[in-house]
Amino acid sequence: MTSRTSTRPRLLAPLLAGALLLTGCQTVPTQLEGAPQSTNELADLHTKLGIGYLREGKLELAWTRLKRALEFDPSYSTANNAMGLVYEQLGEPAKAEEHYLRAVESNPSDSAAQNNYGRYLCAIGRYQEAEQRFLQAVKNSLYETPEVAYANAGVCARSEGDIDKAEAYLRTALERNPRLPTALLAMAEVSYERKRYLSSRAYLQRFLEVGRHNSQSLWLGIRVERELGDKNAESSYAMLLKSNFPDSRETQLLESGQ
Repeated sequence: MTSRTSTRPRLLAPLLAGALLLTGCQTVPTQLEGAPQSTNELADLHTKLGIGYLREGKLELAWTRLKRALEFDPSYSTANNAMGLVYEQLGEPAKAEEHYLRAVESNPSDSAAQNNYGRYLCAIGRYQEAEQRFLQAVKNSLYETPEVAYANAGVCARSEGDIDKAEAYLRTALERNPRLPTALLAMAEVSYERKRYLSSRAYLQRFLEVGRHNSQSLWLGIRVERELGDKNAESSYAMLLKSNFPDSRETQLLESGQ
């Protein structure tokens, strides 16, 4: 396939913060050199370079390398998975889904791709399809981080409004990794919704041992301490929310008296 610069996407936004869960890409070479390589080796090398750039938030460079990798091997699941992430960050959901689908169809055992595709599907409200992707991810006994897929399944079930299923998935995630920030914060939210305010506070404290406050966690802290009657803690959370996330939806909710 011939590279055409006219199809190059415009860089829209930096890579959002968060873990980049891609398998088989621990070593990222800095250049192409040495003896001639096979098509598969070249696809792998360009993929590793692309993922390295993606982790650094350099989306244009990541796109260029991953596009080259897919010219060598259009069905390479790791490259398609990474390209899906790039297109998500570029605000091109149709292309993101195209690459996620290619990844999981070419290699159903690619748990990282199944998880990322599930997360994408959940974000656009296709909850049942998302759940099936998460469950497919954890079927692979070699998947190194099944707790991530279970946590995502829990967060997705909560978005769908199924609190029972959300709690079950999140407990499974925390059984496998008691220090997983995503699962701890989600369990704090679930506990609050179940009116288990002391439990919600405890999960939030555990979250802060391994993660950093965001607008969601601070807003939750405000509501929990309001229910428990700790005005000082409530005021402290409110001050942090307004000072660190003044333009957030949660700050707007606070200032509107909710």
